[in-house]
Amino acid sequence: MSEKKHHVFQRVGDTPIIPISAKLLVIFIMLLLLSNLLTNFITLSLSQRKVIQLTNEILVGQLKTLYTTADNQYQISLYSQDEETSLSALRETAESDFSQNHSLALGVRTDGSILFAEARNMLGAWYRFSDEESLATLNKNLSKGQTEGTVSFKGSTGDDYFGVYKYHPQWECFIIRAELRSDTQDSMLRVMLIIVPIIIVFIIIFLVTGIVMFSRLFANVRHITSSLYRMQENQKLGLIDISDAPNDDITYLAASFNSLSSNIDNLLTTFQKFVSQDVVERAYSEQAINLEGKPRDLTILFSDIKSFTYRTEVLGNDIIDLLNVHYDKVIRIIQSESTVTSRNKKALATTQDNSRGIIGSIIGDAILGIYGLKDSRARKSVDAIQSAWEIIEATKDLRGKMSARRQQIESERKLSASELRVFDAVMLEVGVGIDGGEVFYGTIGSNDHMTNTVIGDRVNSASRLEGLTREYKVPIIVSGYVKDEVLSQKSLEERYKFFEIDTVQVKGKTEGMKVYFPYDSQFCDSALVDEFEIYEKALKLYYDGKWKESRALFRTCTMPVATVFLDRMGLKKAPEDWSGIWTMKTK
Repeated sequence: MSEKKHHVFQRVGDTPIIPISAKLLVIFIMLLLLSNLLTNFITLSLSQRKVIQLTNEILVGQLKTLYTTADNQYQISLYSQDEETSLSALRETAESDFSQNHSLALGVRTDGSILFAEARNMLGAWYRFSDEESLATLNKNLSKGQTEGTVSFKGSTGDDYFGVYKYHPQWECFIIRAELRSDTQDSMLRVMLIIVPIIIVFIIIFLVTGIVMFSRLFANVRHITSSLYRMQENQKLGLIDISDAPNDDITYLAASFNSLSSNIDNLLTTFQKFVSQDVVERAYSEQAINLEGKPRDLTILFSDIKSFTYRTEVLGNDIIDLLNVHYDKVIRIIQSESTVTSRNKKALATTQDNSRGIIGSIIGDAILGIYGLKDSRARKSVDAIQSAWEIIEATKDLRGKMSARRQQIESERKLSASELRVFDAVMLEVGVGIDGGEVFYGTIGSNDHMTNTVIGDRVNSASRLEGLTREYKVPIIVSGYVKDEVLSQKSLEERYKFFEIDTVQVKGKTEGMKVYFPYDSQFCDSALVDEFEIYEKALKLYYDGKWKESRALFRTCTMPVATVFLDRMGLKKAPEDWSGIWTMKTK
């Protein structure tokens, strides 16, 4: 069992085909990451603002406590005349509320001097409020009657603080409760260090879940794409298996494709019935048929029904049905696979080898077969002869069936005169002529209407040879070209023998040609060999002008062809200018 190979990226020509599931997965990952980043950024920003807001609220409460303490300590200092002790108590009160590493409480006079300063971890000494800009803002607000609010300022070392303040008129200073901004950011950073791993874990979980879901969701798409890719590679339309596909729009597209594929296949099947197979293949692969052709070395088979005019007169329109029965078998034989065939009285047993020929044309009772289009090897003449004998056998089989039917009816009643004529008319006999060589094969006509055809002297010769089968009373006649091509294959010498029939000058020709009967041991009786040996001896005497001796031998030959020469010679002697060539007066 062959293992299927799945590729992430396939190519049509030089163009890579990127799966839509991969695109959607990338988009899904990007949106997921972007969503998480933006959400976390917004959350952290809002959280930081909220933390600052909450811190300010806490600082306001602590500032109130500190302010109240300042009131009390001011009164105490007036009574005790000990300002330093009161300020020390004020610093202790501020320190008791510190929660951050760098919490700060200041008493800043309007000129920037420091009344008191207390911090958990003092960043530099506070001798003066160094942020002149913030101090100016505080003084400006004070001049407007605003004695409290929020404040942001920089320390002596450049550190950024934020907090709340309230002006104390007795101490004549701004009491400030502040926190180092970086302490709050450090808190947020610690929160982020906890949140980020959690986010990463969830992203991985969602990614794995997304991959699994997309894989299942787009399994049908991959199946459809693989089917289309195979069709593209094989250059052959087919149907996509959607028996297990889900009921969605992708499956609907596949079903629509199957419908279109079936319609095209039906059109091709119909098209192929009217034109030769190679034209259909060319139209499918090249997408166009041009008016062109070229010389080809081919073998031509021509078959015709004998006494067709008489049969048409007797059968009338029923001749069409008879022709269809006959052509159904003949066309199958010509277009079937090249075979090694054994003779069987009931049927022809065949084993497939390779392709035979195509139908060149059908004109009434005549059919033209062309061999060697796919491969102009010597086998083409063998295929033509094999087809010819199978056509003869198929016709013989049809006659046998008609005879059996006649006997069945005659066993029940007597046939009328008209019925006897009908049975006589359906007893088909055909002749087959085969020749080969260089011919023109291609498409002729116009862009509006064209036809595929084969033109050349060898085509006409095949037709003439078929006509000679009536003259010489043999079913098949072939040319020297066919004989030489078949006998060039040493493996076929035992099966095929070629017996010379005559040397004739057919109508329209100026030179004589030898014509042969193709003996096939698979189809012919072995007794024919002995008969033809006598025939060939008589024929040689005939060629040599020794007609008296030739007549004597021909009389010992029981084959019908011998009577042709006996009638031709009569009791006469050979003419003085005798060349051995017989000139045919008719086609």
